Amino acid sequence: MLWFILAILTALAMSSEGAWLKKYFSHLDPYEMGMASIIYSLPLFAIAMILIPHPPLPHQFWAAFLGTFVLNGIAYFLYVRAIQISPLSLTIPYLAFTPAFMIFTGRILLDEEPSPLGIAGILVSLAGGYLLNLDVTKWSPLEPLRAALRERGSRHMLVVAVIYSVSSVLDKKAILHSSPIFFGIFFYIVFAPTLFILLLLGQKISWDFWLRNPGKGIVAGLLVFAHSVFHVWALSLTKAAYMISVKRLSILFSVIYGWIIFGESNMAARLGGAVLMMLGAVIIALAG
Repeated sequence: MLWFILAILTALAMSSEGAWLKKYFSHLDPYEMGMASIIYSLPLFAIAMILIPHPPLPHQFWAAFLGTFVLNGIAYFLYVRAIQISPLSLTIPYLAFTPAFMIFTGRILLDEEPSPLGIAGILVSLAGGYLLNLDVTKWSPLEPLRAALRERGSRHMLVVAVIYSVSSVLDKKAILHSSPIFFGIFFYIVFAPTLFILLLLGQKISWDFWLRNPGKGIVAGLLVFAHSVFHVWALSLTKAAYMISVKRLSILFSVIYGWIIFGESNMAARLGGAVLMMLGAVIIALAG
């Protein structure tokens, strides 16, 4: 059950990072807000890169690494664009579809086939993650379809969910041909500076934005580092679809943060979604 504990810690680190950024960096441009934690995490990744063993890297590693590198870059820009142009309640819930898509991508790329019990857990968790973010005052059985057709942001986020279903499987493939910790650290060492340079050249961020809140930025960087290490470690120990399904409990943790820190309402209405997500996680744990 180590993978399950690590997946929970991944979800907690991910949601904590989001809440921390929202509380202390939401005054920044969305691109700067998104990059703040990544920039502050780089020194930790650089130190870790020096200290960890470097395994031999066959061509299978490089093929998987290049694939997930490109896909994560595309997903990042689509994600930021989605939350810019549409309400969070009509965008974030679509990320719950990622594990469902991974039933197919995991089978194709990794020959991983979840058991019937595992698939049931994934679908229950998916339903809970989606219900968790729906506005029940506007909900109808056709609202998800209407939102996807009506909102460009919803369509963008659905594409992001599909991309993550492929990139997460490629992450596991790269891990299998290297080591969990090496891949998690090496990926960020390459990905973060590349993304920073592209945003700088595209004039989406200023070069010195990260100097504005150094103390709070260090905390954000620590959360990113923890998220990355827990993610790749858990991913190496179980089926990719199982791990990502449990990681989506970050949606539940985010709602709790929203209630406690930001005073968001409708907690009673979201209880059903939370219960479904927890039930789905328990089913997946039993299957895994």
